[in-house]
Amino acid sequence: MDEVARAAWWEGLPAGIREEIDGYVLQDSLLPAVRSVLDVGRVPFGVGLGTAQDIVNDRYLHHGDRIARTPRSALDLESLALRAAGCPGRVVAIEAVWDGDTVHDWFTILLAITEAPAQERRLATIHFSTATGYLGEEGTAGGRPVCAVAAERAGRALAEHLSVPFHFASPETPDDDAPRWRA
Repeated sequence: MDEVARAAWWEGLPAGIREEIDGYVLQDSLLPAVRSVLDVGRVPFGVGLGTAQDIVNDRYLHHGDRIARTPRSALDLESLALRAAGCPGRVVAIEAVWDGDTVHDWFTILLAITEAPAQERRLATIHFSTATGYLGEEGTAGGRPVCAVAAERAGRALAEHLSVPFHFASPETPDDDAPRWRA
């Protein structure tokens, strides 16, 4: 479905459905917006996932700066140290792991690992926008994913600050099955 056909399809929707989808978009809730488009478009109109994503993207472009964007995770040392201080038990390691989804592609997560029984606490989620905001003009190092560069830089700084090991099993290539930290 091209842009003109998507616009015509959008205008043909009842006002209540358009308001619901735009409500999700304005809250930066991409997946619920896509789900709503699929719910009303799949059976009667043959709207598939790709077209639903295009329709929602059109709405994102339409609303622009009015969208209440999801805040980025703080990656400065002071903020990460305060989050780590709130962990139950003593932090014994800082770990970066890969994760991914259809919305954000690959991203990294910084975790605090606490002593036995070993638990983990999420300190930050590092999507592309978070990483580029943190790294500024520096960008990537040697073509590595910016999420990995930011996770490694922030994670190492926090680990050094806490005098604990830092672990990132796959800093060069996204791999959500990479070996995890072990004491």
